[in-house]
Amino acid sequence: MADPDVFVIGGGPAGLAVAIAARRKGYSVVVADGNRHPIDKACGEGLLPDSRRAAACIGIHLPAALGFEFRGIRFHGAGRSVEADFPRGALGVGVRRVRLHETLVEAAEQAGVELRWGAPVTGIEDIRARWIIGADGARSRVRRWAALDSCTRNSHRFSYRRHYAIAPWTDYVEIHWGEGCQVYVTPVGPSEVCLALISRTQELRLDDALPRFFPTLHERIAGAPVTSRERGAVTATMQLRSVARGNVALVGDASGSVDAISGDGLCLSFKQAALLTDAMAQGDMERYDRLHPRLAFKPNFMTKTMLVLDRGPKIRRWAFGALSAQPGIFERLLALHVA
Repeated sequence: MADPDVFVIGGGPAGLAVAIAARRKGYSVVVADGNRHPIDKACGEGLLPDSRRAAACIGIHLPAALGFEFRGIRFHGAGRSVEADFPRGALGVGVRRVRLHETLVEAAEQAGVELRWGAPVTGIEDIRARWIIGADGARSRVRRWAALDSCTRNSHRFSYRRHYAIAPWTDYVEIHWGEGCQVYVTPVGPSEVCLALISRTQELRLDDALPRFFPTLHERIAGAPVTSRERGAVTATMQLRSVARGNVALVGDASGSVDAISGDGLCLSFKQAALLTDAMAQGDMERYDRLHPRLAFKPNFMTKTMLVLDRGPKIRRWAFGALSAQPGIFERLLALHVA
């Protein structure tokens, strides 16, 4: 077999997105991953409207039938609630991560990508390809092999996710703010919701955190059958000094990451795939390296803005009081976030 134009290490959503985008440019593509598919990951499982648009731009269609469409975001905290719809009637979609991965695998196969599952890569020196793409996650070995692991910012929190067999009670994604933690509630089907806990405490789990949200969330979930085991992950905010060197480039969490509270992880991966494959077509990998940090500017700004609410009960009471009194502020922030 002839050497491929593009060799992608990592078959998660970021790697598959690059592979699909590269095939649309006419390149031959191989994706190698030591895991078997479908690949799961602890996450909130909500795709915002801009994530769906970014996916569509590289040929990935994420239909409503994948999961459950939602029309906006609702915050609960300090005894108050505030909500806003996405602008112009746009809709997000909540979808189980394994189902999303299956959809991306199918799209890659249809595009003509060669997928090698159960095929771990142990180095890049002997890979014969025009471009080598590291899409192997936050603990990327490709990043280390290519000497791209120098970072300017690195902080992390902890997340745990579990699913419950209960009909969604709203067509919003809810974020419940408590002392030192947040719980995301995402409808992922007509009879199932996903709960994702994010905090700075590794030992804090959903069973311990839910009583903090009595009665708004705790009583809704009480008694609902659990449909998945609790799964944990680290959610990091990391910015690298460089994401490309020679013919090697990084995408997805391998190239840096934003806190999960932004809801923009997958959107970033889709946008990076488009930017990277455009740079390939122009023969200008430096362009990808130069423009890559700009993609994370908005998610990082929104993360900082939202995490102000994590600083204590007094700030939450003040902020939720202001947002409740002037809901237009929340609408404008949400519009900025998904613009």
